[in-house]
Parts: sequence; structure tokens; C-alpha cells
Amino acid sequence: MPILYHSPNSRSSAVVTLLDELGAADVEIREVTIPRQDGSGSPDAANPHPEKKVPYLIDDDETVRERGAIMLYLTDMYPQAGLGPLPGQPGRGAYLSWLSWYQGVMEPVMVMQFAGLSHPALGATFRDPATMIARLSEALARGPWLLGEAYSAADLLCSSPFLWFPESAPDDPAIRDWIERCAARPAVKRTAERDAKVAA
Repeated sequence: MPILYHSPNSRSSAVVTLLDELGAADVEIREVTIPRQDGSGSPDAANPHPEKKVPYLIDDDETVRERGAIMLYLTDMYPQAGLGPLPGQPGRGAYLSWLSWYQGVMEPVMVMQFAGLSHPALGATFRDPATMIARLSEALARGPWLLGEAYSAADLLCSSPFLWFPESAPDDPAIRDWIERCAARPAVKRTAERDAKVAA
């Protein structure tokens, strides 16, 4: 049985939402503690992640870390849900690109912006907030979702920081409407409720 290691109200919450969207009831969710940015929490000896972080997925002999990789693994594992194009299907390249873009561009840019860091080398490597916003806006001008007409795990992943930090949402109508559509997904609401109960 696959096992997802999760800590409530953390980056792994998006993967819990994906499991709900996929109908992946056979994946066990195990809650662990993690160190938090506010100084609370601590590494959990029960967490097999090599850095004691979440999310972490174990599927028999396979181990998967990093949200984009885990989401790709799961959407390939549960193709019937239609939340990510499979190899050979139209949109596969765009799907892989968005998952990787989130990890390699979007999250670093947002963290640097939050930390007040700015340097030409950082902008050249990871882009800048204006470029990040432009990429999202261009994609959403072609359809309601990042891949066009179909909601995918790429939308779930890329919208997640704006759901956590609404004040970080750019003043762009297409992006704000997309964030609202993502936030309205029943699975997103169920994860928030689940995390609140566990945290309490």
C-alpha cells in the first residue's frame, strides 16, 4: 500500500488534496511533525524522508520526494481521474513543464520575494516576479486552466501558494479568477477541514 507522509498545514496539504481528487483511497496518509518557519514543531523520527520533510511518498520499493514529482507519479498511477496527461497524450509536455516550472521557478521566486532578496544572478537564474506573473497570465488567457480546458494537478500545485498567502496574489484578473476557481474545488475545502481537525 502506498504511504504519504504528511504534516497538516504544510506543503504536503496539496498532495493530500490531490489524493482526494484522484479518489486514491488506497494511499495511507500518515501524519508527522516537521520544523516550522515560526520555530514550532520538530523533526519526527517516524518520518523516513532523508531530511525529515514532507511530502514523502513510499510505494513498495519506490520513494518519491518533491511535490511536482509526487504529483506526476500519482496522476500517472491513477490515470482514470484525468488530472494529468499520460505519455503520448496531448498536453503531456506542457503538464511536465508546469510541474517543473513550479519547483524550479515559481516557488524560488516567491520565497525570494518574501525574504526581500534581490540580485541579478537570482533574476537571471530563477526569473523575477513580473516574469512569473506574465507566464501564468499568458497561459490563462488561452483557457480557464493552465492546460486549457481541463483542470489538472498543475493547477493545484501552482495555485497552492496563493491559497496559503492570498495577499501574494498578483493584481491580474485572469490569475485572480483562476485562484478562486482552484480554491472552490471541494477537495481543497476538505483538505483544509481535515488539517484544521488534526491541528486542533
